[in-house]
Amino acid sequence: MRFASARGGDAVRVGRAVVVGGGIGGLAAACGLVRAGWDVEVRERLEHAAGPGGISLWPNALRALDVLGLGDAVRHEGLVQAAGGIRDRRGRWIVRTDQARMIERHGDGVTVLPRARLLAILRERLPPGVVHTGAPVERPEEIDADLVVGADGIGSTVRRLVAPGARPGSTGTVAWRLVAHVDDPPTEGGETWADGCYAGIAPLRDGRVNLWAVVRDDEPAARDPAALRRRFADVHAPIPELLAAADPDSAHVTGLSWLPPLRTFRSGRTVLLGDAAHAMTPNLGQGGCLALEDAAVLARCSHDLDRYDRLRRPRTAALTRRSRLAGLVAGLSGPFPTAGRDGLGRLLPAALTLRALDGVLGWQPPCTVPPTAQ
Repeated sequence: MRFASARGGDAVRVGRAVVVGGGIGGLAAACGLVRAGWDVEVRERLEHAAGPGGISLWPNALRALDVLGLGDAVRHEGLVQAAGGIRDRRGRWIVRTDQARMIERHGDGVTVLPRARLLAILRERLPPGVVHTGAPVERPEEIDADLVVGADGIGSTVRRLVAPGARPGSTGTVAWRLVAHVDDPPTEGGETWADGCYAGIAPLRDGRVNLWAVVRDDEPAARDPAALRRRFADVHAPIPELLAAADPDSAHVTGLSWLPPLRTFRSGRTVLLGDAAHAMTPNLGQGGCLALEDAAVLARCSHDLDRYDRLRRPRTAALTRRSRLAGLVAGLSGPFPTAGRDGLGRLLPAALTLRALDGVLGWQPPCTVPPTAQ
């Protein structure tokens, strides 16, 4: 391995890196590694990896995108949510997020944009010829590279090189992701907790509304759009109206799983990021955000994978467990458990709720440490 000096004067390790997976984490990692001086190739098994619906980017994710030189481009494309939080089935706030205070405290609010547009922004920043679609990787151990990055999702083939015994666990729930077109879209986003199910909305800049709904995988609503609409028929507006207006072609239904925390994210030249490393339930809205953090940290620690592992594993493990617990709470069923859940949530002052997010949103990227020859 040879070393060279970057334009800014920092020493960087120059070599060949292969990123397996062309989703958000993989493309972001490729952007960061190119900036760090690597010769990068991305291999994506799908011909078109656009992804459904929209994505919510919290302040920590935008900070990670700043490291990659993409923060302002994403802010320009996205819509900052006017308000957010959690409501009960009647529409009363359980927990409300003050976006103005979040911006004051963390520099940004929650910014939503189409997932496909975020992927396009990442791809556009890469040199021509870096991304190869329709290129599945079945034997990652045979990749000829100085660095192999496993960004190939919860069903990662690369993960077996790092954690061969790791297996995702099912939550027993199914998530619907849809996009709705309505004449008068809501200006506020947020999630609604009902009885044994929950749903959420996030307005997009172009007037569409990103919509998700989670139900148990053993009920008709897990498979049938009409049953899904009936399941949420008695929930406050505009959720029933948005479900009725949702574009059927936008529907994307997946079983929700999670990956119990791994003991390491690296082995030799191989490193994991995103869902391949720490697949989590969507209840904190941090899956894509943490993948972007991973990419930013890897860009600054590609010469020291042990440091990357030390920086990423404790944080992602804690948030994976926290998100799983939040999903269990959101999916509570029965009149007494749900009433107790909603009542306890309302007892928390708004300022305390925002401070409780500091550990999530206050993340800062690490300083660049010059590499030393090994």
